[in-house]
Amino acid sequence: MTDSASHQVRVLHVGLGPLGRLIAGDLHARGAGVVVAAVDPDPALAGRPLAEFAPGTTPGVTIDADLARAADSAAFDAAIVTTVSSLASCAPTFRCLLERGATIVSTCEELVYPRLRHALLADELHALAVRRGGRLLGTGVNPGFLMDLLPVVAAGVCRSVRGVRVERVQDASTRRVPFQRKIGAGLDRDAFERGVRKGWLRHVGLGESLHFIADRLGLEVEDWSESVEPVIADRELRCALGVIEPGRAAGVKQVAVGVGQGRDAVRLEFVAAIGQPDPCDSVRIDGDPPIDLTIRGGVHGDTATVAIAVNSIRPLLASPPGLHTMSSIAPPACDRHAPARLQHGR
Repeated sequence: MTDSASHQVRVLHVGLGPLGRLIAGDLHARGAGVVVAAVDPDPALAGRPLAEFAPGTTPGVTIDADLARAADSAAFDAAIVTTVSSLASCAPTFRCLLERGATIVSTCEELVYPRLRHALLADELHALAVRRGGRLLGTGVNPGFLMDLLPVVAAGVCRSVRGVRVERVQDASTRRVPFQRKIGAGLDRDAFERGVRKGWLRHVGLGESLHFIADRLGLEVEDWSESVEPVIADRELRCALGVIEPGRAAGVKQVAVGVGQGRDAVRLEFVAAIGQPDPCDSVRIDGDPPIDLTIRGGVHGDTATVAIAVNSIRPLLASPPGLHTMSSIAPPACDRHAPARLQHGR
């Protein structure tokens, strides 16, 4: 592609659930890019105008069910993939795009630190990206920024770090419906526990965040564990899913702990529940000097995930080919009507 300052980033968008639609709309609203092709396998979406689901996007773009056809026929600078959390499930999509030398920003949570659970697959995707001149990045507000990149950046003013504790508490009342379902809002204890056992009821990415921090800060983690439990409503609550009676789950509390040299090297606490009274995001670093950072009110997850996905496109395009993490690209900045001065186009 050209380095012209007037060139808008042309985006192939894959996955048009609630989050994908928000991202597509935000690209256009901010002048940060333009969706030139859209893909979703849902038969209810195929053949329909993208603008019907993401108002403000370019008229004339029709949703295609076939990724290979869309990737072959569209001239695009970057792809955004907003489909599922599992890296193994996303891998065919990534392979298809990387074979075409694509630069890909994805909200796949396991892609944020893929070597934790999928080391061989990560090596394969990196080799493919390098060979074909593509780039692949997993990002989001969490995992991706608040519980991984932010504490690493905060530790940049430390001479030494002995341990890190990060806490994210969200009032999920304002989050999108799929998120409220994913945290088990409204379920009784038995249904909540069944969801945990089946693997769909949990925040995906806490382990990835823990190992990202440990890796970047050189903290030894000899063993790690993760727990999931319900946050129980102590009063009647209301959300987009309906009324939550007292005694039912209002959401989820998840804790991941990495132990090294007999102490907690990294401890992450994630709470997302309807009606949380004091939402916040906090980072505490046991270091020299110590760091105590709190974002009062917390960061809105949906808004921030949309923003960081869009804001990461240009830094990724300016990076060398390969599989990246949020620590191997330039820090994303708010991208509003920014000229596309890109060093490495497709």
